[in-house]
Amino acid sequence: MSQSCVPMPVQSTAGTRECACLAHRFGNAADNRLRERRCPSDMTDAEWVVVRPLLPVPGWMQGQGGQPEAYCHRAMLADFPPWDRVYAFFRRWRDRGLVREFHDRVRGQVREGAGHDALPTAGVIDSQSVKADAVVGAGTRGIDGGKLVNGRKRHVVVDTLGLLLGVMVTAADAGDRAAAHILLEQVAAAHHRLALVWADGGYTGSLIEHCLAAFALVLAIVKRSDNMKGFVVLPKRWIVERLFAHLMRSRRLARDFERRITSAEAMIYWSMAALMTRRLARPHRGRG
Repeated sequence: MSQSCVPMPVQSTAGTRECACLAHRFGNAADNRLRERRCPSDMTDAEWVVVRPLLPVPGWMQGQGGQPEAYCHRAMLADFPPWDRVYAFFRRWRDRGLVREFHDRVRGQVREGAGHDALPTAGVIDSQSVKADAVVGAGTRGIDGGKLVNGRKRHVVVDTLGLLLGVMVTAADAGDRAAAHILLEQVAAAHHRLALVWADGGYTGSLIEHCLAAFALVLAIVKRSDNMKGFVVLPKRWIVERLFAHLMRSRRLARDFERRITSAEAMIYWSMAALMTRRLARPHRGRG
């Protein structure tokens, strides 16, 4: 999950040598020393302070089986333990819904820090087609005829701050309205106060009536005027485009490398959790 990095001078601090994560306190992580922070992409002490209380409790501490973890949770999130241990950690969190649980907790902190209620009332829906790597099987990939992309499509709903509320990955030839029926049902069930979602012209038709009748959700279409020429920033639509830009800057998400749809969705939640963690750890600047 960590990206390649440029070496930086080693600075030994107590935060890099010791840790209060559950794997250290109750597991076997103390048997494996932490690597000193030496890359710009490494999780900082300030970021770890933000993340640590938001992490879900491991299943082995709740009587759900499994052995106590042998590697620090901080190392698992942002370091380079043995790849098989990292993948086992990711797979366990993916299958038990812990990736999204962690992401949603961080999102609530960001919203409250920005002066908003933790529960959103409005959002924006859109989709992004991305090329798929050769490991992606024919059963979960397709060709987006409009954008000439052979791969998968990411259907997302974001709040008015551009934070992710829900994502569904499909083959690239899946229709936006068909996917929106499923995604909006999931998002509406998870976010009970959501009352308004903006969308582009690709979401017109019976979907509007369906959202109102089934979810009490107003789907507002933001259309481009026929008189507009060239690039024009449309109200609300730019919010979701900013999220897509962030995803494409993430090395693992520049194209779809995941064999499983659930892994592709989990990687998107991981990427957004990392972005929000950096935002929370950023020093607050006073007004001059």
